Amino acid sequence: MKKNNNVIKSFTPYLLLIIVILITYYIFNLNNVKINELTYNEFLTNLEKETVEELEITPKSRDSVYLLTGKLEGYKENETFELTVPLTDSVIEKILDESNTQQLNVVINKDPGSVSWLSIILEFVPILIIGGLTVYMIKMMVGNGKGGTLDFGRSRAKLNQEGGKTTFKDVAGLNEEKEEVKELIDFLKNPKKFQKLGARIPKGVLLVGPPGTGKTLLAKAVAGEAKVPFYYISGSDFVELFVGVGASRVRDMFKQAKQTAPCLIFIDEIDAVGRQRGTGLGGGHDEREQTLNQLLTEMDGFGANEGIIIIAATNRPDVLDPALLRPGRFDRQVTVNLPDVREREAILNVHAKGKILDENVKLKAIAERTPGYSGADLENLLNEAALLAVRRNKNAIGMDEIDEASDRVLMGPAKVSRKVTDYEKNIVAYHESGHAVLGIELPNGEEVHKITIIPRGMAGGYTQMLPKEERTLVATKDELLQRITSYLGGRVSEELFCGEISTGASDDFKRATQIARSMVTEYGMSDLGPVQFEHKSGEVFLGRDYTNSSKNYSDTVALEIDKEVRKIIDECYKNAKDILTKNEGLVHALAKTLYEKETITKEEIEEVVKEYNSSKKTKKSNKEDKVEE
Repeated sequence: MKKNNNVIKSFTPYLLLIIVILITYYIFNLNNVKINELTYNEFLTNLEKETVEELEITPKSRDSVYLLTGKLEGYKENETFELTVPLTDSVIEKILDESNTQQLNVVINKDPGSVSWLSIILEFVPILIIGGLTVYMIKMMVGNGKGGTLDFGRSRAKLNQEGGKTTFKDVAGLNEEKEEVKELIDFLKNPKKFQKLGARIPKGVLLVGPPGTGKTLLAKAVAGEAKVPFYYISGSDFVELFVGVGASRVRDMFKQAKQTAPCLIFIDEIDAVGRQRGTGLGGGHDEREQTLNQLLTEMDGFGANEGIIIIAATNRPDVLDPALLRPGRFDRQVTVNLPDVREREAILNVHAKGKILDENVKLKAIAERTPGYSGADLENLLNEAALLAVRRNKNAIGMDEIDEASDRVLMGPAKVSRKVTDYEKNIVAYHESGHAVLGIELPNGEEVHKITIIPRGMAGGYTQMLPKEERTLVATKDELLQRITSYLGGRVSEELFCGEISTGASDDFKRATQIARSMVTEYGMSDLGPVQFEHKSGEVFLGRDYTNSSKNYSDTVALEIDKEVRKIIDECYKNAKDILTKNEGLVHALAKTLYEKETITKEEIEEVVKEYNSSKKTKKSNKEDKVEE
């Protein structure tokens, strides 16, 4: 019902404009009649010549005259004549005779006496309607303080009086982050407790983290827990075409917030308005910089904004202006990281509410298989699984749907209708088997969970490998080298067992080269020693392609860096070739199984490895028996 009212309200100005145009057109046509003033002699002459086609007689006893109007021969449609004659005129009395009236097509009106209300209405009502509609449309455009077309300077921040229904119970994980913002809730509920000891609560809290980790949800939960008015706005809502509009909106937002203090203001994607000033090719952005200046002044300027706490969120803290991050403005930065395995399980439990899961679905197992997933990714995973279950006419969401949903989220939908030749299928099978065997044989390699040769997205197949232990902070040199070796396994397998190489390893080379170069230029893991030659510059104003990294070395050192990167890649390539040559039988066994089934899981991979090892032991024992004989 509310949606219908909004639709009607949005079309009302256009409907009123059409009505105004029609009324104006009607009045214009009504007044666009040509009236010819005839003399009495001219009227008599035309009457004798019988050129009077229409005649309308209106007696006006108050003026003792007759008003005569009508048409003559040759008159246009909008052309008439008009004259007045005395009431005692004998010619008119003769015309009023019934027989003459019938011949001349005469219309005789009654004496109006005095001016009627109808004539007054017809005279003034159109003017009143046009004036009223004009005033109404101007108010609609100005907005009357409610965001009209011409209401540029008003704040676009939306107000929720009670802070919303979201609480910390709805935010799974983020235990440390919750503790950081609980002080804000305590201050809003009981500020005297802090003021008693002279403590000053942070004026601003900046939530930093990758997309989808729950920054906005955490801000909503703070407002819901505090039960205070909650203003929320996006950073892009401040910036407009006209210079000064954004600054005006900032002033208006804080003016509204002061009237409802204590309150919270949440600015999402603050990097849209808070970027560093005076940077960029061709100079700065005047509108954005003025908006930022006003925001800095309101947060910690001459004016006092007691009881107003600002929470902002961004995934690009490196581009923010330093003045925005100083104490007194955004005093505290809270980093919202990707969830670990326990937090992922808690997030899955939250998003699993309202969904019917099969008995064999274990959320803990799903959490272990989804490292690097954000909260938004996990929600999308369960939603995709639910959609697949509906598509397959199932009564519950099973592990098959969750596996397929995971593949869809990572790589896209399966290209089951794409025709793949046996030759391509064989190459892809050996390529993915090479990755898998290296993951199995390398001591610090990642664990192989799934292999498929069904095309998805831009890939002809993929091997899902997950770390044996989830770590987010430290990676050793040996682990990085084995990761590079694993990436090179696909190309080595093609070369050894297919006698041909394909373009399928291009993405593997890209990742391997990135790791090798970082080892040399950033991590100090080469013969060049513990020196950092490159680092991420963050000069996003000039474009990532122009200044992707800062280089502090000569051309001679650049040549040495290239040699070291090549050395790491060559050594890993040789290592991969040695391992795959030693385990040729396992590569053939996995490739054969993969060629037949197209997709094999961790359990099926372990079964193939077990059969290969048992057959290997049997062959070895047979050889020993022959030697003894």
